[in-house]
Amino acid sequence: MATPFVLKKHTLFIIFWLVFGITIWIQIQVDAGMYNAFIQTSMILISSFILAHFLTDRLLPKALASKKMNQFLIEAIIVIFLLSFIFSFVFAYINVDPKTPLPPNFSEHLAVLWKGFYLSVPASLLINGTACGFRFYQEHGKIERDHILLQQAHLENQLKMLQDQINPHVVFNILNHIHILMKTNTELASFLLLKFSDILRYQLYDCNQSHVILNKEIQYLQDLVEVEKLRWGNELDVRATWEISNKKVYIMPLLLVPFIENAFKYVCRLPGHRGYITISCKEEDHCLSFYVENSYSSITSYQKKDSAHGIGLQNVKKRLNLQYPDSHTLKIESDENVYKVSLILFLSQENDQ
Repeated sequence: MATPFVLKKHTLFIIFWLVFGITIWIQIQVDAGMYNAFIQTSMILISSFILAHFLTDRLLPKALASKKMNQFLIEAIIVIFLLSFIFSFVFAYINVDPKTPLPPNFSEHLAVLWKGFYLSVPASLLINGTACGFRFYQEHGKIERDHILLQQAHLENQLKMLQDQINPHVVFNILNHIHILMKTNTELASFLLLKFSDILRYQLYDCNQSHVILNKEIQYLQDLVEVEKLRWGNELDVRATWEISNKKVYIMPLLLVPFIENAFKYVCRLPGHRGYITISCKEEDHCLSFYVENSYSSITSYQKKDSAHGIGLQNVKKRLNLQYPDSHTLKIESDENVYKVSLILFLSQENDQ
């Protein structure tokens, strides 16, 4: 398993050194012959490989870790000059072409070495610069991978935090309803206790997953709506329709709960006015259309109360942006004492937990 990873990681380096070696050999063998060209190419390739990787694998990571890039620049210049001197020495003394012998005087040798050094600097700069470029490319890829992992971890923590915020709030509301009904209608309170057991079971066992089957989430919402309808009785006109064609698609748990809770919580209950709530949920071809409409008495108080609880539409927006960034459309509008929420959500056939 490790071999393909190593080959993939170093593919660019392997290609670069192969192309570099072949190019040098082709240029040298025209004047020096195949054997001399092979010796000189081997010396150049080995020295270039050692110094370039010393620069990129030892000096560069150390400079990045200590944030001493000025020092690295000086070290890189020294390595470039050292490699240029090695090139000059190889061309001057290794398997010299008999047709072009070296001058007899050492002082004249220095002139040859200096000329070779001067001509080798661009090649040395190109080799080490390319090696550093590859190293930066690898480091950038590593940073990208680490960033993606951090984003994923942050996403999971954010979703868990938002879900933990919602769960106690829902449980509190249901228990409060039952407490009130036990003083006035024990039979209805007993029925609601059974509903509450189903709701609690769903929250305890199914909501620990990042995604749940849509059919279970819809059943949970239906239980909540039934509890609210029984609680308010004739005070509210509640109409809910549920049309699910594919019950095996997945959705984030408790994603739609705040819309329903807010509708019941802030629906108009002014004397002489019968509030209403309309809920429509339809799924077709993995596309979920969810619509909630309710009457209200004051949009200012609606927003203020929802904000005060710290649980509501803002959390839903966060969850949608985190988990469904490019696959949802949320529209919230209010006019003439009517509050409307419309959500189009594209669901997955698989569980992404």
